[in-house]
Amino acid sequence: MDYGRSVLADRLAAEYSLGTLRGGARRRFEALLPAHPALRAATARWQQRLAPLDSPVAAVKVPRRVWRKIERQLFAAPGTPPRWWQRVGLWRATSALAGSLVLGLGVMAVKLQTQLPGDPSPLVIVLAANAEVSQGQRASFVASVSADGRALVVKPLQGLTPDARRALELWAIPPQGAPRSLGLLSAAGTAKVLRAALLQDTAAFAVSVEPPGGSPTGVPTGPVVSLGKLDI
Repeated sequence: MDYGRSVLADRLAAEYSLGTLRGGARRRFEALLPAHPALRAATARWQQRLAPLDSPVAAVKVPRRVWRKIERQLFAAPGTPPRWWQRVGLWRATSALAGSLVLGLGVMAVKLQTQLPGDPSPLVIVLAANAEVSQGQRASFVASVSADGRALVVKPLQGLTPDARRALELWAIPPQGAPRSLGLLSAAGTAKVLRAALLQDTAAFAVSVEPPGGSPTGVPTGPVVSLGKLDI
């Protein structure tokens, strides 16, 4: 193969510099570099072109007005404020806490796995405390979904004990449309939901505080104390 050809040398150098030249082809290219000036020159040019992409970029805080404009354009009808499950800011506010809780999920996943017989690798989702509600009403849970998507086990991580006039209700949040109830949760113990196609048309889970028998309207009416995105 004539590695002195400028077109071939340039293509190989581009793939090498971008990291898309892998395995034996990459090792062969590196072995050829010392003996081929055209390959060395092409590689130097590509590395110089790509160098600015490797420079650190300072973080820029996005103004609140930008997020509000995104929310209005994505979700709200003219003159109608977005519902809580449509709000970009709400999901953004919970992402940092959800990330910190993931560190402890290795052991938790093993514990939850024993409660789902026949499921060797359950899907684990963190329902992080909602930072937009008052501190006394925040709660966090971890949910484990069986591989067949028919069983959901929810365990509290950060306690919230509502009084006798309140209950905790679990919701499945679809990508579009209103949440659907999955039933009531225990603030102290594990709760299990058995339902076909739990993950179908579900983008996230949420927990709200409701009257003792659950929401009377079919959608959350009380404060939403925890939220968790479903990333699969």
